[in-house]
Amino acid sequence: MSSNAIASMGTKLYRYGSSAWAAIAEITGIEGPSKTRETIEVTTLDSVSGYREFIAGLRDGGTINISMNFWRTTFDTISDDFESDTVQNYAIVINDADRTTIEFEGLVIENPISVPVGDKISADVVIKVTGAPVISDGSSGAFGAPPS
Repeated sequence: MSSNAIASMGTKLYRYGSSAWAAIAEITGIEGPSKTRETIEVTTLDSVSGYREFIAGLRDGGTINISMNFWRTTFDTISDDFESDTVQNYAIVINDADRTTIEFEGLVIENPISVPVGDKISADVVIKVTGAPVISDGSSGAFGAPPS
């Protein structure tokens, strides 16, 4: 049986600017969204199973971790997002047959730069997702306007 795995090459990260989506260059890795869900304990003295009982709580869109080669233009864009209190629109577009797109709003919460001896200069950016990330079929035209 052959695998249905998809190679990561061709996946892109975009940021919505003043009127259009622009690719963020020199990305070497993307991780996330790391969605989580809280639980609310509802165990009572009447609970007979001997186990704690829970109901669903709030969901959290998590974070997106972006590894990138240092390039001043991209670093300046991400730095501006870090300094801003305004939520930005981002999208991850996977290079699969469906052009799977994950759109999300977020705040840059970490923007470190790494300058190791004998290696490339890099940045490992963390974006905190606010609200729900939206996963869609990008070939249907969903990747065209920022989330509202």
